[in-house]
Amino acid sequence: MRLTVLATAAAVAVCGAATAQEATDATRAANDALLDYLPFDDQTDFENATRGKIAELDGTAVSGADGTVIYDYSQFDFLTGDAPDTANPSLWRQSALNAVHGLFEVVPDEIYQFRGYDLAVMSFIRGETGWIVVDPLTANETAAAGMALLRENVEDLPVTGVIFTHSHVDHFGGVKGVITPEEIAERNVPIIAPEGFFEEAVSENLIAGNTMSRRASYMYGNLIGKGPDGTLGSGLGTTTAAGTVTIVEPTEIISETPTELAVDGIGMEFLFTPGAEAPAELMFWIPEFRALMQAEEINHTLHNLYTLRGAKVRSGDKFAKYINDVINRYGDEVEVSFGSHHWPTWGNEEIVTFWKGQRDLYRYIHDETLRLANRGQTMLEIAEELTLPDSLAQTFSNRGYYGSVSHNAKAQYQLYFGWFSGNPSELNELPPVEEGKKFVEYAGGADAVIEKAQADFDAGNYRWVATALNHVVFAEPDNQAARNLLADALTQLGYQAESGPWRNFYLSGAKELRDGVVEATTPDTGSADVVRGLPLDIYLDYLAVRLNHPEAAGREIALNFTMPDVDQQFSLTVTNGVMNYTIGDQAETVDATVTMDRAVLDSINLGQTTLIDAISDGSVTVDGDQAKVEEFVGLLDTFGFWFNIVTP
Repeated sequence: MRLTVLATAAAVAVCGAATAQEATDATRAANDALLDYLPFDDQTDFENATRGKIAELDGTAVSGADGTVIYDYSQFDFLTGDAPDTANPSLWRQSALNAVHGLFEVVPDEIYQFRGYDLAVMSFIRGETGWIVVDPLTANETAAAGMALLRENVEDLPVTGVIFTHSHVDHFGGVKGVITPEEIAERNVPIIAPEGFFEEAVSENLIAGNTMSRRASYMYGNLIGKGPDGTLGSGLGTTTAAGTVTIVEPTEIISETPTELAVDGIGMEFLFTPGAEAPAELMFWIPEFRALMQAEEINHTLHNLYTLRGAKVRSGDKFAKYINDVINRYGDEVEVSFGSHHWPTWGNEEIVTFWKGQRDLYRYIHDETLRLANRGQTMLEIAEELTLPDSLAQTFSNRGYYGSVSHNAKAQYQLYFGWFSGNPSELNELPPVEEGKKFVEYAGGADAVIEKAQADFDAGNYRWVATALNHVVFAEPDNQAARNLLADALTQLGYQAESGPWRNFYLSGAKELRDGVVEATTPDTGSADVVRGLPLDIYLDYLAVRLNHPEAAGREIALNFTMPDVDQQFSLTVTNGVMNYTIGDQAETVDATVTMDRAVLDSINLGQTTLIDAISDGSVTVDGDQAKVEEFVGLLDTFGFWFNIVTP
C-alpha cells in the first residue's frame, strides 16, 4: 500500500508465518467463557451467508494477465469446524462467515452479490437495459472476475450504471474491471458517488500515509501467515486483492438527503451520510424491491470509530443518527438490507431488529463515554469500565470483530477531549526509551522485571506483562529474554482477541520481537489512476510536510511553477523553516521559474523519475537559478517504510 499516494486497504501477501505457540490454560479459559456467553447454536448468519448461492469461480485463485495471483480464495479454507485453542471462537466464527465465497442472488432476478473474493462485496442491480454495479472492489482483476461470473450465470448485459458508496479503495479500485472510460463516455453511463468522493478517494491517506501504511501492515496481518495461529482475516472481511487499482470521476454527485434518481430505469432514493464510517459516503433505498443498500454505516460487526492503522476519529453520534433516520424512513417497508461487507439480512422484523441493535450500539458507546467523562473519568478508565448491556453484547452483529468497545470508547473521548486526561503528571511524560530506562531502574533492573513478569505470565496476566516488558525492551532493545517473553504475552493476547485487527497487531508485534523487522510485500494503491487524480493543493500540502523543517530554517527560496498541459501554475516559498504556496498566481520576484507538464509531476509523484532527472532529460525546464531548485528538492525528506514499532 506504499507509494506517494496511499488509501485505506487491507493486506494481501503472506509474508512469513507467526511462530506457532500453544494456547495457555488462561487463554483457553478466556475463550471458553465466550463460548458460554454467546448464542453459538444460532445458525441464522450461516443460513443468510449461503442463501441464494448460484456459482463460484473455477480453480482457487484470481490471476492477472501475467499469471500473478491477485487473490487466492483457498487461503482461508482452514476456517472449518470448531475454533482451535489458538483462536477466539467468536472471531473464528465471523472469519468463517467472511470466507464464504461465490455469486449470490439477493432479490430474485433483480439483485446479486459477489462475495468472498476481496475485502468488500460487489453488488449488481438489474436495470431496464443492463447491470448497475455497486462498489466494484479493490482491483480490476477481481471485479472483472465477478462481472464475468454474473454474465455467465445470470445474463450477459452491459454495465449501465456504477455507484460508489464511499471513498475507501476497496469500494472503487476495480471500476475499470467492469467498465472502461470509453464506454462511460460513449453511452453516458452514470457514475454516482457522494460529495467529496473523488478528493477523499485519492488523498485520504497521503499526508500521513507512510506511518498509516506501516501500521496497516500490522492491522491487516500482512506480516504473519494465515492460519489457526496466524491471521484469520480482518473481521470486516477476508483480505484485499493485490491487483490493479483504478478510479473514474463521478458524473452524478449526491450531496443531500434524500436525493431521488432513476438509474437505468430503477428508482432510487439516496441518503448522504458523510463523517461516520467514511468522510464521503451514501446509502440508498430501492422502493421497487423494498431494499436498502446500507453501505458501511450498518454492518455485521461493530465498526471502527478509530482505526488502529491511524486515521481521523469518527463520530458514534453520526453513526447512530444516520441509522435512526433509516429506521424512521424505511422501517415499516424494508424486506432486504444488504451492504458493502458481509451478507444480507431478509425479513422486516429481522432487519429492523438488526438496524436498531446497530443504532443503539454506537449510541451507547458514544453517550456512555461522554457520561463517564463528565463524571471525571479518564480515557483509560472509561475504556476499562464501559461494557455493553447483554441485550446488545449477546448479538453477534454487535461484537467487536473490527472495531472494539475498548478502542471505540477511547476514540469518543479523544473526539471531545483530545489526548490529555487533565492529570498534570501526564502533561509532559518522558518518551518511551527514557521512561523505560527509569522504570527498569526503579524495578531493580531488567532481570528483576523479567522474573516478576514470568510469574505474571504464568498466572495469565498478559496485559501487565506486556506493559512491564515493553519498558524493558525500550530500555534494553537487545535483551532477547525480555523480547521473547513479551512476544509470548502478545501471542496469548492475540489468541484471545475477538477483534481481527487486535489479533493481527498482537501477532505481528510478537513476530517482529522474535525475528526483527523483515521487509515484505505490502498492498500498493498508489496507481497511476489515483495519482493523476490527486488535487494540486493536496500534493503541495504533502510537499510541505516532507520539508525537513530544521534543515530549512534560515533558508530563503522562492520558485514559480507552470504546467502547460493542464493550464495550471503555482508559486512556493521557503522561509522560517516552512513551505507556503499559492495556486493560480506567479510571484513577481523569484529565484527560478520551473516549467513542466502535470504528467511529469505525476511521474515524479509515482517515483518513476526525479525532478533532477527530469531537468536533465529536458522534460522540465528551469528559467533562473537552478541551484535554488536543487536546494529545495534537497530539503525534501524521504520516509523509510520499515521503521520500528515494538522496539526503539
